[in-house]
Amino acid sequence: MVGLFRLPGVHTGRGLWLLLLALPLFLQQTAAQAAEVPTVMVEQAREAKIIRQVPLSGTVTSARVSRLSSEVSGQVASLKVDFGDRVKAGDVMLVLDSEISKWEYQASQAQTEQLRAELTDAKRRYADAQRLRKQSSISENEIQLRQAEVEIKAAALKRQQAEEQRQQARFERHLVRAPFAGVISDKLTEVGEWVSPGSSVLELVALDTLYADFSVPQIFYPLIDDSSRITLSLNALPERQFEGTIDVVVPVNDRSARTFMLRVLLDSMDADMIPGMSVNGLLQVSSSQQGIVVSRDAVLRYPDGRITVWVVREADGKFQAFERSVSTGHGFDGLVEIREGLEAGDTVVVEGNEALEADQKVRIEQRQREVKGEG
Repeated sequence: MVGLFRLPGVHTGRGLWLLLLALPLFLQQTAAQAAEVPTVMVEQAREAKIIRQVPLSGTVTSARVSRLSSEVSGQVASLKVDFGDRVKAGDVMLVLDSEISKWEYQASQAQTEQLRAELTDAKRRYADAQRLRKQSSISENEIQLRQAEVEIKAAALKRQQAEEQRQQARFERHLVRAPFAGVISDKLTEVGEWVSPGSSVLELVALDTLYADFSVPQIFYPLIDDSSRITLSLNALPERQFEGTIDVVVPVNDRSARTFMLRVLLDSMDADMIPGMSVNGLLQVSSSQQGIVVSRDAVLRYPDGRITVWVVREADGKFQAFERSVSTGHGFDGLVEIREGLEAGDTVVVEGNEALEADQKVRIEQRQREVKGEG
């Protein structure tokens, strides 16, 4: 037997002596390891209102999209913008040939000046007549005629001023201006083309206010209320999430798809977000159903389909862990609904459960749960 403990290059008696010296230390370490009890983080299963999470797919849209047209007919003289250009409200984007309209406007201005001069002269002659009246050097009839002439000239000037304003407005309508700030999303004409009132020449899309439009299954319509929340993510930016605010629920059902439209206002404008992008949404709606919930970390899922939770029980002042099979339901806000296998108040392991063994003794620490409003 002594030969089993023979150490290379060492006398057999000396090797046995060294082994006997090390054996107590080895047995002491083994006993310490056996006595070591793992510490796990726990929390209590609780009853709560079940929140349903509905995955949605939609599109980013703009609050304002305008297909712009000219108010007068004419030939396109110049285009100040191109596809993709950004403009500010009031910027000139298109100019029609306005040479004839300009001449008409200038002629109207000249006519206005002429009538203004005639009115001034009529007023002067009327004032002279009133002075002569004091000397009885003019008839009353002549005075009335000169007064009428002033009124006629004043009316003619007023009419001509209105015509001048009309010609000015017509002249200015040869310019197509941006009604709001945005980006040119389509250019529908070119220099030299003839355009008519009502025919679209440019499409302008605002970027200051964006929405996400979703088609939602009709069964969720009665569940949407002020407490409903939605989180958005873009296919173009899958690593980022955006909080949205439900702006409009359109109470009209699409008979072909059995859906209704949900419009979500994007709380945070982002330079990488543009109209037309596809967007994914996770809608959270409250239900009247109550159920048992635990932290998602408490649930273990195995490749064979088993779903378990480790439950801790106290006996004689010591804690022992037991694995229990459960049936799960909806998941929301880091929680999982437990439909079978747990009761409210059960102590479950949420950290350190991966390495536990059946009926293992444990030490526990209570996890502080973040409390969220349930609406």
